[in-house]
Amino acid sequence: MNDDLEARQLDVRHLAASIVAAYVSNNHVQVTDLPKLLMSVHAAIQAAAQGEVAPIASSPVEKPSAAEIRRSVSRDALISFEDGKHYKTLKRHLTGRGLTPESYREKWGLPRDYPMVAPDYAERRSALAKAIGLGRPGASEAEPDDGGSGTEAKGRGRRKTA
Repeated sequence: MNDDLEARQLDVRHLAASIVAAYVSNNHVQVTDLPKLLMSVHAAIQAAAQGEVAPIASSPVEKPSAAEIRRSVSRDALISFEDGKHYKTLKRHLTGRGLTPESYREKWGLPRDYPMVAPDYAERRSALAKAIGLGRPGASEAEPDDGGSGTEAKGRGRRKTA
C-alpha cells in the first residue's frame, strides 16, 4: 500500500513537471513565478486524482492603460491582451478562448469602438469586395455584356460530350 502511494505521488510530480515544462516552452514566465505555477499545477492534479473538482479561480485582470491600448493597434496587426500575440483579426482568436468581442472589450476595459480587425487588413478586404462589385445593389445588372445580343439564354451545367 505504501509503495502504491509513493508511486502515485511520483506520477503526480512527474505529470506536473511535464505540464509546466510544456507551458513554459510556449509562454514567457518570470523565474520568480515558476514555483507558484508548479505548486498550483501540482495541487490541481492532486485534487483531480482524488476526485475533487477544483474551483476555477478567476483572478482580476489588470486593465491596460490608454497608451497600451493605443500601442496594441498597429497598421498591420492587433496585439491580443489575452496572450500578447499579433493577429490580423481577433474574432477567431477570441472565439477559441470562449470570448465574444463585447466580452473581450469589457474584460480588458477597452472602448466600444476598439477594432477587431487590423486597419490594413480591413482596407485590403474592402478594396477586394469593391473590385468584385459587392455592396452595390444591382451592380451585376448594370455591367455591360461581354458579347452577343443578350436575348439568348445561356445553357446551364456542363457541356455535353458527343
